[in-house]
Amino acid sequence: MDKNIAELESRLVKDWEQSGLQNISNNATHQTPYSIMMPPPNVTGSLHIGHALNFTLQDILVRYHRAQGKNVLWQPGTDHAGIATQMVVERQLTEQGTTRQAIGRDEFIKKTWAWKEESGGTITRQLRRLGATPDWSRERFTFDEGLSRAVTAAFVQLYNDKLIYRAKRLINWDPKFQTAVSDLEVVTREIKGQLCYLKYPIENSDEFIIIATTRPETMLADGGVAVHPDNERWRHLIGKYVTLPLVGRRIPIIADEYADPTKGSGAVKITAAHDFNDFLVAARHNLPIINLFTPSAHMNENAPAAYRGLDRIAARKKVLADLEALGLVDKIEPHTHAVPHGDRSGEVIEPYLTDQWFVDAKKLAAPAIAAVDGGHTKFIPAQWKNTWDEWMHNIQPWCISRQIWWGHRIPAWYAPANAQNPDGRIYVAASEAEAMALAANHYPAGVVLRQDDDVLDTWFSSALWPFSTLGWPDQTPELARFYPTNVLVTGFDIIFFWVARMMMMGIYFMGRERQVDFTQTDLIKINYKEIVPFKEVYIHALVRDAKGQKMSKSKGNVINPLDLIDEFGADALRMSLASLAVPGRDVKIGADRVEPWRNFATKIRNVSRFGEMNLCKYDAGFDPTAVTLPINQWILTQLAEVEENLKSALSAYRFDLAAMGLRAFMVGQFCDWYVELVKPILLGGVAGDKSETQACFAYVLRQSLALLHPFMPFVTEEIWHFPQYSDKSGKYLAANLLVDSILPKEKNVAEIDKLIDIIERTRELRGVQKIAANAEIIIEIDSDRFAPSDLQKFYDHYHQSLFNLTKAQLKIGFSNRSFLRKNYQPGEYAIDFMIDWNGHVDAASQKSNLAKELIGLQAELEKIGKKLGNEDFIAKADPEVVEENKTRQRNFSEKIAFYQQQIEQLNP
Repeated sequence: MDKNIAELESRLVKDWEQSGLQNISNNATHQTPYSIMMPPPNVTGSLHIGHALNFTLQDILVRYHRAQGKNVLWQPGTDHAGIATQMVVERQLTEQGTTRQAIGRDEFIKKTWAWKEESGGTITRQLRRLGATPDWSRERFTFDEGLSRAVTAAFVQLYNDKLIYRAKRLINWDPKFQTAVSDLEVVTREIKGQLCYLKYPIENSDEFIIIATTRPETMLADGGVAVHPDNERWRHLIGKYVTLPLVGRRIPIIADEYADPTKGSGAVKITAAHDFNDFLVAARHNLPIINLFTPSAHMNENAPAAYRGLDRIAARKKVLADLEALGLVDKIEPHTHAVPHGDRSGEVIEPYLTDQWFVDAKKLAAPAIAAVDGGHTKFIPAQWKNTWDEWMHNIQPWCISRQIWWGHRIPAWYAPANAQNPDGRIYVAASEAEAMALAANHYPAGVVLRQDDDVLDTWFSSALWPFSTLGWPDQTPELARFYPTNVLVTGFDIIFFWVARMMMMGIYFMGRERQVDFTQTDLIKINYKEIVPFKEVYIHALVRDAKGQKMSKSKGNVINPLDLIDEFGADALRMSLASLAVPGRDVKIGADRVEPWRNFATKIRNVSRFGEMNLCKYDAGFDPTAVTLPINQWILTQLAEVEENLKSALSAYRFDLAAMGLRAFMVGQFCDWYVELVKPILLGGVAGDKSETQACFAYVLRQSLALLHPFMPFVTEEIWHFPQYSDKSGKYLAANLLVDSILPKEKNVAEIDKLIDIIERTRELRGVQKIAANAEIIIEIDSDRFAPSDLQKFYDHYHQSLFNLTKAQLKIGFSNRSFLRKNYQPGEYAIDFMIDWNGHVDAASQKSNLAKELIGLQAELEKIGKKLGNEDFIAKADPEVVEENKTRQRNFSEKIAFYQQQIEQLNP
């Protein structure tokens, strides 16, 4: 990237922030509010290409709505990222030769805060490089004092409302970090393992039932064997018992439809403490739940003595060896299967039975489901509601406790057992003092309380983000003005983990503020309009590499957005991401997709300098309604059209249509046509025409910069302050109100459209017939809808422009000479259009060349036809690929028809 552009971007980022244009005004109550919550990136993170897409789209929206005069809040902040941050600091401690256990909890928390203050701002600095303009003065951190108070208030309230409880359940357990983890922190990997067929002896019989398992070590905790009630092989054993090998425990054979007769042996062992499905089966049949592992995934005291202390893998090998020695292994087969791993630890995740804190998600989900069903929050694209419904209607209790130190410590205190309180007591309160006050009722002589060591799941604090950042639990002006927010922009992968939880928490707590009764039977009748956290949820696609491959370090195809900014500039990256944000399609990004937008920015700078060179400058008195030249009327009309299209596209979150529409206008209509057609005027036209055109050029350019600004803020801000285009107010374009373009009273634009069509067709025919670009030719036009006076007027106005752009002399009326003919109907008029090819085309040679090219075109069309006629291709191919082939098919068909017409016209 040009050093000057890098300096420009750096300077403008500072200027915008220092000007305060990004900040909300608490006194601007007359303005319509518009608010977006920034999904808080991890404080440990750095900008990746997915962030770049997400934050670019948000910044486009907030810049656009600021330009509409709205009171815009884009709320920024970062997430304390419990496990991720703790890992970073623990790694530093290891390098220093110590551990968190050695220095203690309080000292570890101090060191983590110190790391956050020193190194935790990386991603927000990188967001500034992208051009993001949230209200940085309101930046929040999920572990800051205010949000921590909100977290505690929410926990206490939910506990008092019996929506948070403590229970022993199966959860995802990371043996390395020795903590519960969420599903989002689990990645599934294909592992080449073994499927072991084990023989369990039937009680009082010589018969065996065979079970298949990938984890033979867990058989030591089996509580039963399940077979499908219709399983012909094993159903005669239902109700009988087996003697569990190596343990000797008597366990039942039960009938349950969970057992799939087509998989493995058709019989499955039920190990309730170490498999989520088995846990549910055990609950249905009242089977024992036996936990076999320590927190580090070693065999505990519930295992036979020979296996205690062994880790999972060692225990697996010993169990198989011992079963082999007893003749109880039927067979072992190679087996590739999906195994969950911790995304940060890399360890195999263990389903683990332990005491944890849970949210009653089912009760909280019901109003959220009703709010979406009632249209109070809408998903865009609409099909994502199906994903929402699937998850929400099958929601399970939400485990919110984590066995780490960095995070919001659970506000629960434990009192010991005594004669009056044999099981001890738990007190949930906002502080230890409040907990002591509660305990006084049960321990009048006093008691020493112990706070829960666990911290809350990071997603708990993130779920409160839309209202905690606005000051809740206090009733603040910001909360009243900016809640509910207008839209949430996010990826589909966190619809459940974040979107759903914000919906549940927002509706519940904001509903409580308004005394909404969530116990009523028909939840759909509740007015959710003021209590949902956002009115719309825009789901963008994944970002992949240029070949459509998922990015990964192992593939070596990870694209760093900062590298793209360094090479092409932030504007180019932003515009490329916006233009590729097609609903339903993954975003395929690479340098080749960004470079053209760098060239586009260069084109904008060049056309601006062209205007400066030709003394086009801002004129406060310019009246678009009064322009008289058709070319100026035409460009003003095109400007108004692209402005309307932009409004429509952004209201539908069609960033791709908005970006491509702006480019089509700037390149196609403004630079390629308007500038070329007004050059004769600017270089020596009539004084009145010239001054009108100079003012019109500057007006259209300024309006275009304002329209482009949300997408390309740096280049547009730069040109806005060029002396000849500046209004001398010193006001930043980023703070400028977008004024609707004004249409001219007279719109004589049809003849400009005709002129453009003639030029395009002339170039097309010249190219097909291989007429040299510098060869002067003659074209003649005639039309039923051209009155003779209009033809003469058309000639007078445009024959010079036509010659300048096509090297073609314009004549009126047809002669008897040989012409290449082009009949077409652009818009509402028909023109017979001819090029005199005498002296330029060798008819026989050209017919031969065109015939050869035609054969090639027909062959390509046939290939595409076969592909589209293949049912397997249509069924398996990406819809984008199918549509691309259909487009190619249409294009080839049109080109073949055109070539056939040209060959026919070369006949004597």
